[in-house]
Amino acid sequence: MSKRYQVVGIGNSIVDILSHIEDSFLTQNGVERGIMQLIDKPRAVELYSKMGPAKEISGGSAANTIAGIAQLGGKTAYVGKVKNDQLGDIFAHDMKAQGADYDTPRATGDAHETGRCMVLVSPDGERSMNTYLGWSEFLTPDDIDPAQMSDTDWIYLEGYRFDGPDSHEAFAKAIQACKGAGGKVSLTLSDPFCVERHRDAFREMIRKDVDLLFANEHEIEAMYQKGDLDASMAAAAAECDIVACTVGAKGAYVLSGDTKVHAPATAVQIVDATGAGDLFASGFLHGITNGHDMQTCGRMGCVAAGEVISHIGARPEANLMALFKADGLV
Repeated sequence: MSKRYQVVGIGNSIVDILSHIEDSFLTQNGVERGIMQLIDKPRAVELYSKMGPAKEISGGSAANTIAGIAQLGGKTAYVGKVKNDQLGDIFAHDMKAQGADYDTPRATGDAHETGRCMVLVSPDGERSMNTYLGWSEFLTPDDIDPAQMSDTDWIYLEGYRFDGPDSHEAFAKAIQACKGAGGKVSLTLSDPFCVERHRDAFREMIRKDVDLLFANEHEIEAMYQKGDLDASMAAAAAECDIVACTVGAKGAYVLSGDTKVHAPATAVQIVDATGAGDLFASGFLHGITNGHDMQTCGRMGCVAAGEVISHIGARPEANLMALFKADGLV
């Protein structure tokens, strides 16, 4: 009997607010150009009030991945915390509009607001990001529906969400329900600094529960500390069934048992690298949940990543299935 979902994602729920500004706006408001800064609620409210016309779209790493799978026709759901406010409405509506189920209980307290990333785009295309995690940081086990987790082929866990006070327990609840019903677990390491903060917990989860590990070369080297990419990938492959490691313009390597395959990258003009790893995971998970071999899964990931880096924004603008067909993948 087939499951209701192919992939259920769990991670940060962030509304990306993109606005084109003059560099003088950065100077006047004390924003450092070209970097991502974490900010608190008062700063988020202040900056948001000063921004001009903006494009608002649901974001967050795992949310981007789930949106990509949904665009490909996959049966998906997402779990992530937002407040019962205007930006929370935008996040919920946008995820559902993408085709993903989204039913995480809304937060109502005044301590936080819905998380947001204010992306200030300079005339030369440089992006200065100010991120307020808001309620997204406070995902708890109560937000995890065991029935939903047991009714999916895969869950997809976002490494960034490991920073929350109750996130480890929430992930454990999701894993137990999913695995108990014969499902599988995938994890993305998200960021080298995230690895440094949670290396031991990640390693324990990978060895015990993870079936598919997503990482880029910097993340996997930070995790295994072998001083060499090949050795780091081999160490990861010894701990879980499948390792999918992206290597930028070189594409990706996929390791499973004694097999190692290389998937070449798609040659594109890079406009905005944000979301490349997220959409690689979309393509790969689409491939694996539809029975494709590792080479094809890796190539699907590279095609999806190539599409998203060819424009501003972390969601695909072209039809990914059409791109797969053009590449002879389906």
